[in-house]
Amino acid sequence: MSLFVVDPGWATRVVDGGRPSTRSLGVPVGGAADRTSWMLGNALVGNAPETPALEIALKGPVLRADAEVAGVVFGAPFEMHSARQAFRAGRTFTLSPGEELHIGGTASGMRAYLCVPGGFQTHDILGSQSALATIERGASLACASSRLRARFVGLDCSLVRAPTSWWELRVLPGQQANWFASMIEFQCQAFDVTSDSNRMGLRLRGVPLARPDQEMISEPVCPGSVQVTRDGQCIILGIDGQTIGGYPKIAQVIRADLDALGQMRPGDMVCFESIDLAAARQADQARQAALEEWIMRMRVSLAG
Repeated sequence: MSLFVVDPGWATRVVDGGRPSTRSLGVPVGGAADRTSWMLGNALVGNAPETPALEIALKGPVLRADAEVAGVVFGAPFEMHSARQAFRAGRTFTLSPGEELHIGGTASGMRAYLCVPGGFQTHDILGSQSALATIERGASLACASSRLRARFVGLDCSLVRAPTSWWELRVLPGQQANWFASMIEFQCQAFDVTSDSNRMGLRLRGVPLARPDQEMISEPVCPGSVQVTRDGQCIILGIDGQTIGGYPKIAQVIRADLDALGQMRPGDMVCFESIDLAAARQADQARQAALEEWIMRMRVSLAG
């Protein structure tokens, strides 16, 4: 059984949890850019949280089912339709044999995840099924035949972000934060997300930061590292970002806010709030506890 790719969309790819154990080899983490949306989508269709899904960015694909296939598109509120039925992002559906699912664009956010029961069956590369390339027209995405009744996550779920074009990211001081005479110009302005952004990183545009004219030896970086380039502008490294870098790091986005990087789109605005390590740990623990609670609630609901 499979979904046939009639139109691949703009940047659609199969993702899972990525390759965190290969960073020492210079291989980026990769995987889902918004892991919370990916895991909640999998939970809605009865999958384990780390089951491979299809990541959709800005404009989705057109997919034709060759058998009954259930699924959900979870994350940014993409428009969807078929000739037979209407769809809503975040609510499960079942495609009939021959039915085409048209996933259009989204007015806010950047990415969503098409999750199907059992996940997509792809080749394992370096311990992960995350694809190194986007899907192509004419490809077949192997998956099991399935059927689901309508299910969705309630509005009381604190993990579901309301559509927005304004983002606030909490940060810790970066390794070279003391290179900068004042953090005020970094924290007290809003930056534009530029069209040069991608999964490797978000390029921001704002009032240039004054940075010393000195060189540094390249050193490890990770998703969420905020680097300052020679022209004083900032880059936030994304899930496909490099493993080492030579730009000074003024800040580090905390783990609890990393998923927001996967939903920022060109034209959005972002500002930064400095917090301490204890608050960062507390925020991460709270987010993880809420995610585990909602996954368990969906598992129990599906079993019932």
